[in-house]
Amino acid sequence: MKNVLVSLSLAAALAGPASAVEPDEIRAAVDGHTLEAIALYREFLALPNDANYPDDIDALVTWLETAFSERGFDVERVITAGNPALFAGRHVDDALPTVLVYLQADGQPVDPAAWEQAHPFLPVLKERREDGRWHEIPWERLEQAVNPEWRVFARSAADSKGPMTQFMAAIELLDASGFVPSYNLKVLIDTEEEKGSPNLADAIRASRDLFAADMLLIFDGPPHSSNGPTVTFGARGIARATLTMHGPKVAQHSGHYGNFVPNPALRLAQVLGSMKSPDGVVLIPGFYDGIEIGEETRAILEKVPDDEAAILSGMGLKEPDAVAPSLQEAIQYPSLNIRGLSAAWVGADARTIIPPTATAEIDIRLVKESDPERLIGLVREHVEAQGYYVIDREPTDEERAAHARIATFTSGVSYGAFRSDFDAPPGLMARAGLTALYGEEPILIRSMGGSIPIAPIIEALDIPAATVPTVNIDNNQHSPNENLRLGNFLEGIAMLMAVLGQAPPTGEAETSPDQT
Repeated sequence: MKNVLVSLSLAAALAGPASAVEPDEIRAAVDGHTLEAIALYREFLALPNDANYPDDIDALVTWLETAFSERGFDVERVITAGNPALFAGRHVDDALPTVLVYLQADGQPVDPAAWEQAHPFLPVLKERREDGRWHEIPWERLEQAVNPEWRVFARSAADSKGPMTQFMAAIELLDASGFVPSYNLKVLIDTEEEKGSPNLADAIRASRDLFAADMLLIFDGPPHSSNGPTVTFGARGIARATLTMHGPKVAQHSGHYGNFVPNPALRLAQVLGSMKSPDGVVLIPGFYDGIEIGEETRAILEKVPDDEAAILSGMGLKEPDAVAPSLQEAIQYPSLNIRGLSAAWVGADARTIIPPTATAEIDIRLVKESDPERLIGLVREHVEAQGYYVIDREPTDEERAAHARIATFTSGVSYGAFRSDFDAPPGLMARAGLTALYGEEPILIRSMGGSIPIAPIIEALDIPAATVPTVNIDNNQHSPNENLRLGNFLEGIAMLMAVLGQAPPTGEAETSPDQT
C-alpha cells in the first residue's frame, strides 16, 4: 500500500537511520517477554483509577513513580488544581531533539454489578467458546501457551492501561537490545483524561520548560476498524449545550388542557427538527463555514479502507446522513448531535399530561477550522430566530407573563480540535517505524471522529502530534466488560518498539497546504 502523499520527507526518513532493532528481533524480543509483560499488565490493572477518587489516584501515581524509576526515568509529580499528573524523562544530550509521549492513567467509573466478573479491578483472562460467550479461564493457562484470541477483562484494559503497559514493555526491550535513542524522551501521564483533563493545560503552561519538546506522540485508542496498523493525525474537539423549553409551571392534565396549554416537548421537537434537514445536514446558516475539502485531502480520505456498507449493516441501517459522500469526509465537518432527550415519562410510566419542561442535551464535535464559541452562538441564535426568548436560567414569573415562548440555553466547551500534518516530525517517525515493521505504509487517518483532550496541550507547547493506536476496536471502551485482546496487546509492544526505535526526522518537512 503506497499512500499518494508519500513525500520526499518520508522517503528521506525511511532511507535515513533505521530502527536499531530489526523487525525479526522485535518479534523475538516480544515473544521472549510475553509472560513478564502480561504480569506487569495484570498488576497495573488491579489499581483502581477513577479520577473522582483522589486517594486511589495518589496510590496509582505512587505505583507509576516506582515503575518508571525502575525503567531509568527521572520522575516528578506535577501539581494541578485537581489530581497530580506525572512527568517522566530520560535525557540523552542537549543537542538532540526531544520527543514527548502522552499516556493516560485514569479510567471511567465502574458499576461492578454490570460486569461479568468478580470486580472490574480484578482482571480476568477469558476465552470465547462455541456458545459465543466469554468464559473465564485460569491465568496459569498462559504458562502452557498464549492464544492471541484470549482477552483480558478489566476497567482500563484498553483505555488506557494497555497502551501504557505496552510503552513500559517496549522501553524495557529496547534497553535490553542495546538501543541508544537519538532523542531525549519525555513522558506526560494524565490522571484526569476521562474528566476532560480540565487542569492539565494550565499545569503544563506553568511547567513549560519541564515539558518542552519538538513533537508529541500519543499512544492511545484503537486503530482503523480493519485492525491494520494506523497513524492518526487529529481528533475533533467537543462542545456541549443544554436546551430546555418551558411550558406550564407544573404538569397539566392533557384532557382538561390539551389544545389549550402549549406542550414544551412538541415545541422542543419542532426547534430541533428545524436545525437539520431530513437527511441529516445542519441547516443553521454558517455552521459549516470554513471547511474546504480539496482534491489532495479527498485523495487522503479515500485511501482509508472503510467498508461503509458493513458499518451501516452492522448498525441495522440502510443509508447514512448526507453531510458528505463518505465517512472519512463526514468527520472533517463539525457535527450537531442530540445526545439525550427528557420530557415527562414513557413506557409503563407514561401519563396523560402536558409536561412542564422538555430538555435536549446537545453535543457539537469540533474540527480544526471551527470556532467553538461561534458554533454555540449560531445554535443559540437559531433558537432565538424561532421566536424564543432565550435565557441561561429558570424564567421568572414576570418573564413568563411577558414572553409566549421561553427557552433556557446553557453551554460550554470541553476542548478544541487538533490536526497535524502528515509530514510533521511525529507523523514521519510513526510512519517510518510502522512501515519498517510491516513492510508497507500504515493507514493514515487525517482526523478521527472522536475527541481526546490533547488540543490544549498541543497549543500550550506549540508542537505537532501524531497518534499510534494499539488496542482492538471491539474493546468495550467506557462500558462494562472492557477488554483487550492478547494479540493486540503483544502486537502493540512491537509497534511501539518499532516507532520508538526510529530516529526523529530533522529539517523542514515538506507539507501540502491542503493537508492542514
